[in-house]
Amino acid sequence: MVFAHDTTVALQSAVALVNAVGPPSTITSVTDLDAFYREQGYTGRHERTTAELDDVLGLPRRLRALLLAARDDAPALVNDALAEADAVPRLVRHDAEDWHVHAVPDHAPLATRILVETAMAMIDVVRADAHDRIGTCADDTCDGLVLDLSRNRSRRYCSTTCTNRNAQAALRARRAAED
Repeated sequence: MVFAHDTTVALQSAVALVNAVGPPSTITSVTDLDAFYREQGYTGRHERTTAELDDVLGLPRRLRALLLAARDDAPALVNDALAEADAVPRLVRHDAEDWHVHAVPDHAPLATRILVETAMAMIDVVRADAHDRIGTCADDTCDGLVLDLSRNRSRRYCSTTCTNRNAQAALRARRAAED
């Protein structure tokens, strides 16, 4: 295991949100946000309003900066996010999840919870000096983020689409070289 379960889930959710604003954008409506909320396993307050959608869609640029920050720059971003939300970490257990950390109340706005969970996860990334686990897609035409939780640190692409596109290009290049 690279990180604790809650850290892994928070990082995966943050990367998914950053990548969901595209292009192509896959979260453009309250219905899309509701699906994201369920798919990512969020709990707590979820208003299902356009205001909440706007707040969540305002996060990806900040999350991207946090996730890609250099090790010595990340702590300031983490500390700012936690201070802004008046975060007070506490251990909780709910649903099928064993003990894990929440740092804002369940009634905090979804955008706040996403930002704080990402900041809390980045604490573990900084402490483990594991910034190389988060990067940008190796596809030259893509700006997506990649969270590499593989044992051998081999993940290079943000999605199956990018992986397949590059595998096909490499295959075509090999075949062209053989001719």
